[in-house]
Amino acid sequence: MTGPDDLGADDADPGHAAAAAAMAEDARRLFAGPVTFLLSAPQLKFLPDADVPEIAFAGRSNVGKSSLLNALTGRRSIARSSVTPGRTQELNFFEVGEPVRLRLVDMPGYGFAKAPVKVVERWKALVRTYLRGRPVLRRTLVLIDSRHGIKPPDAEMMAMLDEAAVGYRLVLTKADKIKASELAATVAALAAEARRHPAAHPALHVTSAEKGMGIAELRAAVLADATG
Repeated sequence: MTGPDDLGADDADPGHAAAAAAMAEDARRLFAGPVTFLLSAPQLKFLPDADVPEIAFAGRSNVGKSSLLNALTGRRSIARSSVTPGRTQELNFFEVGEPVRLRLVDMPGYGFAKAPVKVVERWKALVRTYLRGRPVLRRTLVLIDSRHGIKPPDAEMMAMLDEAAVGYRLVLTKADKIKASELAATVAALAAEARRHPAAHPALHVTSAEKGMGIAELRAAVLADATG
C-alpha cells in the first residue's frame, strides 16, 4: 500500500521521520484551532479574494466528502451531509487558523443522478472554471469510495485535472466498509491508475471518517500542500 506521506525522503530516514512527525503535530494543532465557515459561492463573482492557499475537495455524490471534512477538522458538522445526493450546489469555503493559514473548499458532488440537466451543467462550469483559474489553489483531493473504486465521473474529473495541470491526490473513503483483502485490491488498482495520470500525486490516502483511519496523515498532507 502506498504511504500517505510525501515530504520527499525515504521513510527509513530518521530526518524524514522527524519532519513527518513535526508536520503531523503542526497540522493537529492547526486543525484543533479555529475552523470557520466563510461563504458559499454559487458563481465565480462571489469567490473570496485569492489571498490564502486553498485545498479543494472533489468527489461523487455520497462519497463521504462532508464526513471527511468533519473528521479532518475535528468537528461534527462543519460540513453538513445531505441525504439527497447532489444537494451541494455551490463552492463552500472554510477558513483554517487565526490568522488564516489556508482554506478548505467543498465542491459540489458530481455524478448527480437526480439533478436537472441545466443545473448539472451550471455546477460543472463553476467547478471547471474554478479549478482551472484559481491562482491560490494548491491541490485538489479527489475522493474515491473504497467500495466502488474509480467510476466514469471520477475518471472524467481526473482527466479534466490532468488537462488543466492541476495537481491532485486520490483519497479512498469508507475504507472500514470493506474487507481487508478487497481494500488491498482496490488500493493496488488505484495506484496503477494514478501512474497513468500526470497530475496525480503518487501517494494514495486510505481513510475512514468513522474510524479515524488515515485522518492524521491526510491532515498533514493538506497542510504540506498548502504551505509547501
